[in-house]
Amino acid sequence: MSRRGELNEKELNIIKKKVNDEEAFEKFFRDCYLRNLRPATVEYYKNEFQAFRRRIDKQLVECQQQDIENFILMSKQSIKITSINTRLRALRSFYNYLSKNKLIDKNPMQNIKLLRDRQKTIETLDNKEIELLVKIIRKQKTFVSFRDEVMLLVFLDTGIRLSELVGIEVEDVRGNKIIIRKTKNLFERTVYLSEVTQEQLRRYIQIRGHIEGTNKLFISQDNLDLQPHSIQKRFTKYGNTANINKRVSPHTFRHTMAKRMIVAGVDAFSLMHLLGHSDITITKRYVNMWGQDLEVKHKLHGALKGLTL
Repeated sequence: MSRRGELNEKELNIIKKKVNDEEAFEKFFRDCYLRNLRPATVEYYKNEFQAFRRRIDKQLVECQQQDIENFILMSKQSIKITSINTRLRALRSFYNYLSKNKLIDKNPMQNIKLLRDRQKTIETLDNKEIELLVKIIRKQKTFVSFRDEVMLLVFLDTGIRLSELVGIEVEDVRGNKIIIRKTKNLFERTVYLSEVTQEQLRRYIQIRGHIEGTNKLFISQDNLDLQPHSIQKRFTKYGNTANINKRVSPHTFRHTMAKRMIVAGVDAFSLMHLLGHSDITITKRYVNMWGQDLEVKHKLHGALKGLTL
């Protein structure tokens, strides 16, 4: 057999440093663990990769740009734009890693951009709705209802995430502030409490008392750690009882806090740190949406204000 000609495609693939999906996943997730990514982030990647592979019915390491484009066109018929973009972000991280480590010849996501989507209005609660929620919660006069009232006040006062709230321990409460340790970006931060929230939180801690087995601030009626989905479920129920025609959730409380701070004149950088944003992009979106009084502020505080020119 003559060996003077060029190698065929099958022979070239033997020479190439090529991996299959399982090997690629093992390397990618090892890197995720080395970077100490949150378990929720790792789980997100796993779910999105599985869903994508079911759609295209081929190995991810063999995908070309056209496969990604076909996936987008096919998905637009049945999946929301935000969901498609969520999957594309996961794929971008995966293929960027493979490309950087020379585990694939060409990055199929290199020329793929996220789909443009309409910016939806972010729902927030007004004063009457907040007062109505508190009134509904206070009707029950139980440990659970008082705990829920205090959680609502903490959410509205600080804008913390649900995952951050369930991670708070009793010793994290320091007078007019709370140290948030279980954060999304792994950076601890301090949030601050109004006098009303401080007082109610002090009363709650007194009623809570010392519990064997857990030091979590907010606990169930059985003295166990609270689960995020149970908190979400309770606030949804309160919203329905109050006939509030909006999504009543910890994330809505977070948006409400952001809006009230912006309207009160808090600058974007301060708000970014209070909310625990990794960068200022999302914070700027809030400012653009709710900072309609910027013209008035400019008249009051413009750089040339007070100068005689």
